[in-house]
Order: sequence, then C-alpha cells, then structure tokens
Amino acid sequence: CVCVSVGGKEGGGSMAGIALPFASGPLPRSCSSPLLRGPCVRTSFGSLLVPKGGNFPASRSLRVPATLIDQEVRFVECGGADVVINSSAARTRGPPFNVLITGSSKGIGYALAKEFLRAGDNVLICSRSGDGVKKRVQELTEEFGPQHAWGTTVDVRDGQSVRELVSFARNNLGYIDVWINNAGSNAYSHKPLVETSDDAIMEIVETNTIGVMICCREAIKMMMHQHWGGHIFNMDGAGADGRPTPRFAAYGATKRSVVQLTKSLQAELQMQGIKNVAMHMLSPGMVTTDLLMAGSGTPQAKFFINILAETPETVADFLVPRIRTIAGNGKAKPRYIRFLTGIKAYSQILARLAFNSRKNRHIPEY
Repeated sequence: CVCVSVGGKEGGGSMAGIALPFASGPLPRSCSSPLLRGPCVRTSFGSLLVPKGGNFPASRSLRVPATLIDQEVRFVECGGADVVINSSAARTRGPPFNVLITGSSKGIGYALAKEFLRAGDNVLICSRSGDGVKKRVQELTEEFGPQHAWGTTVDVRDGQSVRELVSFARNNLGYIDVWINNAGSNAYSHKPLVETSDDAIMEIVETNTIGVMICCREAIKMMMHQHWGGHIFNMDGAGADGRPTPRFAAYGATKRSVVQLTKSLQAELQMQGIKNVAMHMLSPGMVTTDLLMAGSGTPQAKFFINILAETPETVADFLVPRIRTIAGNGKAKPRYIRFLTGIKAYSQILARLAFNSRKNRHIPEY
C-alpha cells in the first residue's frame, strides 16, 4: 500500500506538507507498507500513516509522497472528501533519500551502499550476480534492519534489464532521489591492446560506455516524471582526464567517454527544459578493488597503489556526505566530486620520496 506519514518533522524526505481539514477520531487500520508502518486510514491510493494512538487531529499537516502531488485523492475513511494536493505547498527536499547504485554487490559500490544506510537512507543495490546481490542484501538487512536495503539483478548492457530495474525501484521504493552509475569492467585485463581479445574489448565497452548510456537514459526518463526529479552520478576512472592508460587502453577510453557523455546530457537537459534532473560526475581516485589489484603485478604499479590508493570504505566516507548535500539542496547545478585531487596526489608522492611514507600500505614492495 502507499503510506503517507502524518505530522513529524517538516521538510523530511521527498515529500510535501499539506494542511488538510479532516475530522478528529480513532483510525484503527494498520499498514504493511515496506516504506512505513503504523496505524493507517484507508484512501483510494492506499493508506495514510497516523501518529501513535491512532487519533488524527483536525487540520493536521500531512506529508505526502511526491507522486501524489497535483493529483486528486479520495480519503475514504475521512468522509469521502476529495482533496487536490497542490505542488505550490511543496517544501524543500531532505533526507532520507532513496538511492540506487549499479555494480554494488562489492567494491566501491557496496561501500557506498553501506555509507548511505549509515546516514539513514534507503538503498537499492544491483549487479549481474544474483547470488552476490542476495548475499549482500542479507548482510545489509542484518546490520541496518529490515526495509532499508533492496536488491535485484541487472545487466546494464541490456535496455530491457535496466527498464526492469526501474520497475523494481518504483514498486519497492516508489521513487529514486540518487542514481549512481558505478557498474564498470576492465575484463580483468592488463595488457597492450594488440594482445586484448575481442571478448574483453566488448565486455569493457559495452559495460562502461553503452551500459552507462542506457542507465542514464532510463534514469532520466524515470526522474523527469518525479515531482522532485533526481540526481544522476556517473563514475569516472583512469583515463577520464585524457591522460594515457597503457595496458588498459580500452578501459581508459571508455572512462574518457563517460565525461563527454555526462557533459552532453547536461546540455540536453538544459536544451529540453528539464530542470528537475541533474547530471554529475564522481571521481573516487585509486580504490583498492578487484579491478585495481588485478593490475598490481609490476613494481611501478605497487609503488603508486601504496602511495595513492585508498580502501572503498575511506572513499565512500568522503563521497556520500557530499552526494547527500547535493541531493538535498534542491538545485540541479552539475557537480564533479573528486576524492583524489591533483594537489593531494602530488603531496602524497612527495611525502613518499622525502620521508619514505605510505610504503607497503596495501601490497608488499620488493
């Protein structure tokens, strides 16, 4: 059922507060919504959550899901009154947020999911691995409680699979405030392009470029019809700044393409007058994931990984508060959030050369 909380903090969640003149009295029904629980009153759209004790004071403010704004709602148990919920009464968006993260059954995606949950948000994780998603949802539920983490399988390279992901999100969370395109691949290949197989090249390009295109398309189509819109964050990687990426040229080329794609979509949204959806970039820097560590066999790679790389948890702890600030400020201005800036990288390299610091942090150097 659809639940609408009554009273509580003003401006919380992606909801609008509307004062509605209902009669006082006990409301005995209960709600089994995965989003909210408590005593409810039945409506034509579902159920209304009321304060403990089940009494609804006259003219008490309702906090209404954005999907009901500008729609006529018949409150069956409240005398059948017809009420039009006006968007002009909407308040500024605030937490908790509904967050969708692709490629989130491990690595930086999973670390981001945990950090959003620690902040009190609701998270939908997804990846191609059904068993991996199921395991992670169970872990997240045990740590953060029920009805905060959801999971499903998705192949970002396939449009129908991504559309099914959108349907899953709508059915279980109602709407998405933040969509993070984190799914990526280097096919675990660290060799010159002339030695890279056709299958490896296609895996990298289809996941990192085509997959991001499809996810951006479907996320925009979903969010543009949400009253509050939403924010889409694309993840960069080595090569995004145009620098060469020898031994993983295909990966670097796809990450460069994501930056261009994001800029083009920012321009398209402006051109189409879509003001409630914003495109952003995330730069996690070097993260000690399977993708990075698969290429750590050379002395040079070990040197830079120990100096510059950080754990997924450290990076997520930096990125999530900044993402949540953007999602909550009600503005659609594009942002590029960088964890490893040039100044930080150079200072860490100089510290290593001058003081031999940051040695053997992640892998032994010989």
